[in-house]
Amino acid sequence: MAVVTAVLPGVAAATQVQLAIAGDDEIVDAVRAASLVAQTVSDDPDAPRRDIVAAAQADYRRLLAALYDRGHFGPVISIRVDGTEATDLPLIGTGQPVRIVRIEVAPGPLFRLGAVGVSPVAGGTELPEDFRAGAPAETAILRETTAAAVEGWRARGHAKADLASQEIVADHPERQLDVALRIAPGPRLRYGPIGIRGEENVRTTQIRRIANLSPGDVFDPEEVEAAARRLQRTGAFRSVTVTEAEAVGPNDTLPMTVEVIERLPRRFGFGAEVGSTEGLGLSAFWLHRNLTGFADSLRIEGEASGIGGDSGGADFRLGADYVRPATFNPETDLTFGIEVERLDQPDFISDRFSTEIGARRIVSDEFQYTYGFAYTFSKTEDAFGEREFSILSVPATAIYDRRDDPLNPADGYYVEAGLEPFQGFLSAGTGLRFDADLRGYQGFGPERGTVIAARFQLRSVFGPDRDDIPPEWLFFSGGGGTVRGQPFQDLAVEEDVDGDGEDDRVGGKSFLGISGELRQAVTDSIGLVGFVDVGFVSPEADFTGGESHAGAGVGVRYNTGIGPIRLDLGVPVSGPNENKGVEIYIGIGQSF
Repeated sequence: MAVVTAVLPGVAAATQVQLAIAGDDEIVDAVRAASLVAQTVSDDPDAPRRDIVAAAQADYRRLLAALYDRGHFGPVISIRVDGTEATDLPLIGTGQPVRIVRIEVAPGPLFRLGAVGVSPVAGGTELPEDFRAGAPAETAILRETTAAAVEGWRARGHAKADLASQEIVADHPERQLDVALRIAPGPRLRYGPIGIRGEENVRTTQIRRIANLSPGDVFDPEEVEAAARRLQRTGAFRSVTVTEAEAVGPNDTLPMTVEVIERLPRRFGFGAEVGSTEGLGLSAFWLHRNLTGFADSLRIEGEASGIGGDSGGADFRLGADYVRPATFNPETDLTFGIEVERLDQPDFISDRFSTEIGARRIVSDEFQYTYGFAYTFSKTEDAFGEREFSILSVPATAIYDRRDDPLNPADGYYVEAGLEPFQGFLSAGTGLRFDADLRGYQGFGPERGTVIAARFQLRSVFGPDRDDIPPEWLFFSGGGGTVRGQPFQDLAVEEDVDGDGEDDRVGGKSFLGISGELRQAVTDSIGLVGFVDVGFVSPEADFTGGESHAGAGVGVRYNTGIGPIRLDLGVPVSGPNENKGVEIYIGIGQSF
């Protein structure tokens, strides 16, 4: 018998709870978790006697259910309050405090499943593997089997499928549980009228278009869930519920109701980052939801970076993005963006205008892709001289996101890849841009307090010579987004491009970046990070030639609940330049 005595903190007269359980650690943990009196005393060691007695009397049913869940159908449970069985105590009695509550549990033998069956079962239904003769007779398996059988019929359009009857017989001498489950599929139903409730400013016709539940189609629970996700994804609604009518309508139809609560139409936000060489970066946005009644959105954002830094002058960007959901079909949105930008970098200056129109196809919660047409015009000045670029392109990007938390991931991975064929005019050449960003996360230990994170960046421009490519499309390395510990854009291609006998600095046609972090939670709010970054820049698109550098350091994270605040200190490890200073980076969110 495992005997655990818990003396809860408090004054000397505080109530004690003792557990005397004949069982393994799993049984002990199950009883402790299920006990209401243990929870009551833990919350308040000096709880009133009536509260403790009421909790103790409720525990008989709670502990019995916990043991049934684990296949023990002949338990003996005793709960004594100061030596008297809780069932014999009145709720209203003496006001004397309770000194000791003793919970004694003899779980009894583990029962196993004997003869089991469930019928009828829809074709293609996968029942739990442990619903078989000889498996532990845990009631959770019976619930899972019933749910799987019912959902199997619902997936075939039988929306009102339910458990019709169950016959469960416990054979105590054989320590065996025989189970027979009978499912009532009900009729195969089609969607009936689709009602819309709660809409105020979003057009009813647009809600129907996004939901895409068509009267007359066969009921499909996955379609119903997808309808709710599409509506929620627009950002126009605070909550979305799609419910089935209780009663079946005429001709085996099922009326449905889509109920929404709209969000406030406007929102704004801001952010800031600081780097010892990059300087201060400030950003802000203004968002208008449901701009025209189609659950569409307009986001205007501005950014100023490089303020007070050693990375050239200050950079400025102003852009606007418009998204209209369910434009081409329920899963494909119309997107339109426009942007003006001035980049005053250490090795070039560029004034740029760009615009793009396209479509965003959301295949699932994890996978989406975009495609469209873009135009870019820029005036630049760098080692190649002053030039103008005019470019038409067809960008396409795919994103697959399996992170458990995008702001502070501890498990999963993220993959983003893009291709952009382009046709150049004026000083621009013609070719293809490629980029890929792969990130992986693996957590370990209690509550995944230790996380190994890795990132791999691959970028290249194929086709034109470097002097026919806008300098902002070429690649440098160093700084917060590439290699921490190295100065901003410290690694470049160095060669004599203007024939004056001295090396000039220009961007490369390809870039490779590798980053690794070990993240360790110290408390619920504080975490420590160790990191190593490596960057490689090549003058050629196929990564031949080129040079690399590396940086490493440590960081602190403060978890705000909506993402961590980041402080990193990095130093150079290797590289062509002998930089020995410490670089400091402050921002919001993990580095990747």
